[in-house]
Amino acid sequence: MEPIFQNHKLNRTIWADGHECLYFSGTSYLGMSASEEFSYLVNVGLQQLGNSHGLSRGNNVRLGVYDDFENFFAKEAGADKALVYSSGFLAGHATTSFLEEQVDSIFIAPDTHPAVLPKSYLKHIYPNAKMWITACQDFANNHTGKKILILANAVDALKPKIHDFSWIESLPNTNEYFLLIDDSHAFGIVGRGIFGTYSKWKKLPVQLLISGSLGKALGIPAGIVLGDSNTLQALSGQAIFRGASPPPPAYLWAFLNAQDIYQKHQQKLLYNISFFKSISSALGLESCEKDFPVFRIYDELAVRRLLDQKIVISSFSYPSVHDPAIHRIVLSSWHDTSDMVYLKDALGSRS
Repeated sequence: MEPIFQNHKLNRTIWADGHECLYFSGTSYLGMSASEEFSYLVNVGLQQLGNSHGLSRGNNVRLGVYDDFENFFAKEAGADKALVYSSGFLAGHATTSFLEEQVDSIFIAPDTHPAVLPKSYLKHIYPNAKMWITACQDFANNHTGKKILILANAVDALKPKIHDFSWIESLPNTNEYFLLIDDSHAFGIVGRGIFGTYSKWKKLPVQLLISGSLGKALGIPAGIVLGDSNTLQALSGQAIFRGASPPPPAYLWAFLNAQDIYQKHQQKLLYNISFFKSISSALGLESCEKDFPVFRIYDELAVRRLLDQKIVISSFSYPSVHDPAIHRIVLSSWHDTSDMVYLKDALGSRS
């Protein structure tokens, strides 16, 4: 499908082929990118803290909002400490680069986000979850005294699938384990409130680290790392953190003052997921058993047919331009029940 260029913010509708169309794509799951309430708070933050903050985090002049944000997010997520970066990709890269120097072996789940892929291990990504888990178990059972790093996403938003890491509990305690999870598609949806999966997996016998983008459901142009105090203290001393400009402070201030807005939008999204599942069960869409706002379509003709009925869904090749296109319906809190009913009726039509 050819790109559909826009000249205004994305919302529940966009323009395509000269028509206003319902929009079921993107990653603004909570609709924050079009929320007038959130935009108002961002504007207040801009007036108070400026458009950007070009000083590094190691500068002797600092804005308190960065520490306030990190402390609040860590507490709500159930982690000892948090570090905020200018992007999720930078957060993941900084963490992986640090960890790969500490461990003896790395096991990478299929479809793990490139942000947390060590370059030296690009050829060691397992093609399916069963092979990945089995390989890690076999290595752990046949070695002692090893430091083992396990890499994965919390959510595969393309399949879609929410991953289960409880199998790690059965690994032998004769090794030391590190688990780094990319929570980019979990923040705002999966886990504790809007704060991701750290609290869900913190009792596993591993040194747990969570990284990810906050620019999807949470609508903040930033990335974050969550973990134990010692590891994050070491990360905060790296040049990639100390020397880099942080994200715009206004968004962090807005986040701290928008918790009621996030809660309201999350409840609306959960309702939308439940409602759409209830009316589309006969259509054969692939979705998560648990609440997640992505529904996969395998009908190649559906994309064009839906566009003819003024509906745009997600359809693009991934991970490379040479891969087959993946077609998905993505719900957001900005959708109304009438939008979803219209979508269901359009999917059921073969004319």
